[in-house]
Amino acid sequence: MSIPKSPKRTDIRRISVVGILSALTLALSLIPQIGYITVPGLGVQITIVHIPVIIAGIIEGPIVGAFVGLIFGLSSLYTALTSPLPIAFAFLNPLVSVMPRIFIGIVSWYAYRGLTILSRDKYRSVSIGIAAALGTIANTIGVLGMIYVLYAKRFLEAIGLVNVSPALAIFGLAMPNFPLELAAAVLLAIPVVLAVKRMKKE
Repeated sequence: MSIPKSPKRTDIRRISVVGILSALTLALSLIPQIGYITVPGLGVQITIVHIPVIIAGIIEGPIVGAFVGLIFGLSSLYTALTSPLPIAFAFLNPLVSVMPRIFIGIVSWYAYRGLTILSRDKYRSVSIGIAAALGTIANTIGVLGMIYVLYAKRFLEAIGLVNVSPALAIFGLAMPNFPLELAAAVLLAIPVVLAVKRMKKE
């Protein structure tokens, strides 16, 4: 017979999860070559900074997921402030660097919750994997979508593609690395979330 968990114990656990995943997000964001990994031979860079946000959302719900996403967004804004890259100007706007990151955990939670209800929690790994994929998609579409809406022309000038369709150029930038980011999110989120959920039951 399991012992009911007290609200105080739950709050302590939730604070611990927020602290650990927020610290991990900051480390991945700010330490070079940790959160943004260059793939040898492919010439692309994948990010895994969004993965702690996905995990936070699935494990502790939309509020915790949104908070860890906020940390990700603020670290992205800080990186833009110190970056010499010609496209950094777009990420100085919180609508680009912060707001889409907040929705990563929210989307992941509701996707996971909906799938577990529909499947009666029979295929937990599948639910986690799909939720992680949708969280990754929310991040990519959110960031690039805001760049397209707010800075399409200036962004094209910055990357030297003036005569190309804005939508094709901006969203095309994600094509080389997006599948790898998607795969990384799914492959890392599943074992981590399953392990944490097992510990929560003990």
